[in-house]
Amino acid sequence: MGRIHRLPADLANQIAAGEVVERPASVVKELVENALDAGATRVKVELEQGGVALVRVIDDGAGMEAEDAALSLERHATSKIDTKDDLFSLRTFGFRGEALPSIASVARLRLVTRARGAAEGTAVAVEGGGEVRPRPAGAPEGTTVEVRDLFFNVPARRKFLKSTGTEAAHVSEAMLLAALARHDVSFFLARDGRSVREWLRVPTRRERVMQAIDGERLETCLGERGPMKVEAHLGAPERARAGTVGLHLLVNGRPVRDRSLARAVAHAYGSVLEPGRYPVGVVFVDVPADQVDVNVHPQKAEVRFADGRALFDAVSRELHAGLARAFNVPALGSAHASRTVFVPMRAPAASPPSEPETSFAPETSRDPWDLGPSSEDPSTQKSLAERMALGSELDVLPAGRPHDARPALFEGAGFYASLEFLAQVRATFLVCTGSDGLYVLDQHAAAERVTFDKLRRAYDARTMTTQRLLIPDVVELLPTELALLEEHAAAVEGLGVELRPVGPIAVAVHAVPTLLMRARPERIVRDLVAELGRAARRPFGDAADLVLATMACHGSIRAGDVLSREEAVALLRALDDIDFAGHCPHGRPVVTRIGYDELERRVGR
Repeated sequence: MGRIHRLPADLANQIAAGEVVERPASVVKELVENALDAGATRVKVELEQGGVALVRVIDDGAGMEAEDAALSLERHATSKIDTKDDLFSLRTFGFRGEALPSIASVARLRLVTRARGAAEGTAVAVEGGGEVRPRPAGAPEGTTVEVRDLFFNVPARRKFLKSTGTEAAHVSEAMLLAALARHDVSFFLARDGRSVREWLRVPTRRERVMQAIDGERLETCLGERGPMKVEAHLGAPERARAGTVGLHLLVNGRPVRDRSLARAVAHAYGSVLEPGRYPVGVVFVDVPADQVDVNVHPQKAEVRFADGRALFDAVSRELHAGLARAFNVPALGSAHASRTVFVPMRAPAASPPSEPETSFAPETSRDPWDLGPSSEDPSTQKSLAERMALGSELDVLPAGRPHDARPALFEGAGFYASLEFLAQVRATFLVCTGSDGLYVLDQHAAAERVTFDKLRRAYDARTMTTQRLLIPDVVELLPTELALLEEHAAAVEGLGVELRPVGPIAVAVHAVPTLLMRARPERIVRDLVAELGRAARRPFGDAADLVLATMACHGSIRAGDVLSREEAVALLRALDDIDFAGHCPHGRPVVTRIGYDELERRVGR
């Protein structure tokens, strides 16, 4: 007899469950997505003991007839797709037909459903992947699924579950992602008989994001490049976190985990975000369905793009165009004072870090909204990268401010110049007065931002002016540091630092950027080596901002430098002409505000 045999259905389902069902949150995710695919407008999730004892999902969707209810518990039975070509035009969350049988194989499952207009409902009960037992039942239109005693028949899996609170927190996160995906649906979460969270339906994504991320001031950026559209609601650089825990990504309405896409969002902030830190917020990316493959992960949490590099570069550039002006000043007012960023067509702005050889600028001048021949003609269809390339690098979809959004505190050009300089305090802070309060600027952070912007523009244009040293400064280095400088010799020269080797362990500094004449040449070289070492695994185009940020720090006005009124006013005016003016190149806020209302409250007026 042969040694190969078919696995029993219950064992095959348990193997599939190992990929699909990790914890109660996995059950909630799959059942809620089924409810959304069924057209539900209200979804309620009830938990007991963090979902280990009970997960109950109630929806008002289309429901099922008796035959479909029984069939839904068979593996690979689905209403979502019919042919393999459907995999490349998916409009639903589910499509594999594995969720219900997988859950039923590791828990006690009971499904009660009634199709719209049906005279009666159907109840189906399954324990540990056993026999399906459908029977008539009274039920409201829609579907209720109860999952009890998760992993009761797989004790080895159950012991890996965490505490009740931890598992409940994962369920809450799964519900949050579902709510972000469908702002037109109301979601309710109850735990041990007590309502703990609700997300009521709202008309826009922005309003859903503000529901989901409470207490954060989020700026809204809308961008479009060819067939790609991006809508982002992102927080200020100083609110960024280590890792991507606070950043939610959705592609075509599907929550995903994608490191490259998250890095593209972080890169849009330029140097104001340290490597490894990511902003708080939500980013929605919409691309043609045939340009993204969602069938690459058992839990459908990862996707693959037809041209990932083109997409990520486009996302980074479009977001940079909006964020550069959105965060000209840090959040000084209400955390809810979110607004839609309004970026002029072809507005001048520094390009975000990106690989130098990638370009999305059109070779010839053309209307940025002319996407070329009609996509209805298959003979003229272009690749995603080609169609994205037709938009200008900084074109952002114009969008008016939502009617309910409060005006931002700082709008229009010339805000910093509109402040009246009062005094310099402790040779560190510039105190100014504005129409709504007192403003205190950190003079070093402000000057550092201005110097960085000048260095960045000169570096991009390869017009860095240098100052030759009367006597070259000799700097001793380690062999590895010398090798690093030799490897990036052309880029270092582009930064305006002229170095020549002196023996086996030293270099002579013959020239430095004119903007950095305040800094010691040795310090410039050592910081340059340190930043190159940190960014050794990244393209130099990405590392340049880090190097320039450090160089700007040492070449700018510092705490302790006394400024004249003219110098202070000139610094204020310079801030109005640059991007991310509200933060130094390393992300530290430049200015803080004390409102007149706060002053009056403190003195009892």
